[in-house]
Amino acid sequence: MNNPDKPARAYEAVLDAVEVDLRAGRLKLGDQLPGERALAERHGISRASVRDAIRILDVMGVVRTSTGSGPSSGAVLISRPAAGISTALRMHVASAQLTVREIVETRVLLETWAAGAVSLHDDEARAEELLDEARDLLEQMERPETGRQEFHDLDARFHVVLASLSGNAVITAMMESLRLAIRDYVSEAITSEAAWGDVVATLKAQHRGIFDAVAGGRGGEAAGLLREHIEWFHREVG
Repeated sequence: MNNPDKPARAYEAVLDAVEVDLRAGRLKLGDQLPGERALAERHGISRASVRDAIRILDVMGVVRTSTGSGPSSGAVLISRPAAGISTALRMHVASAQLTVREIVETRVLLETWAAGAVSLHDDEARAEELLDEARDLLEQMERPETGRQEFHDLDARFHVVLASLSGNAVITAMMESLRLAIRDYVSEAITSEAAWGDVVATLKAQHRGIFDAVAGGRGGEAAGLLREHIEWFHREVG
């Protein structure tokens, strides 16, 4: 984890130790990390440096922290990879080091691959569960009373669920993080209600076509429709 070309920061000792212990199986999800004092003594660092490490692990989605006592208090190991990736992406998009256009291109790459990789027969029960969830999200988006922000939230979940049908957990995590990274930019891009009315009508039709292709096992068609959908929308709001 450390870069040999720069001096190590004290908190990196804790980050490195957690990574090593996870890889070795000495730590697993649900385990509670030792307390600040124990970690400080083990690594020869200050408790302030331990707190820095815990905060970083929290932002990365590796631990959940809570106060009190008992097995659920302190820093408990979890796994929310999309949370950490999304935070980093949002900051770099905000600083203009990553552009929304680059995020869109990455979405196209991931979503079209995922559509082509969908197999509805590898785990039929799981596939049906995800298709039911996607169908429900689609129906909620199509309701006339669904507001703009709710539509954006449902839209984001819809795309993640479809990508999840590929069975690739990394793709799912990346999709969640990419959608979160540009969510505010998307929701703020269309300020006119009249303009939004025109856009949302097209989005609903596109979503329905994509879903029908995925549910019908037509991965190539779904991939093409997804590309058209994503690129069309960002031309409209760009």
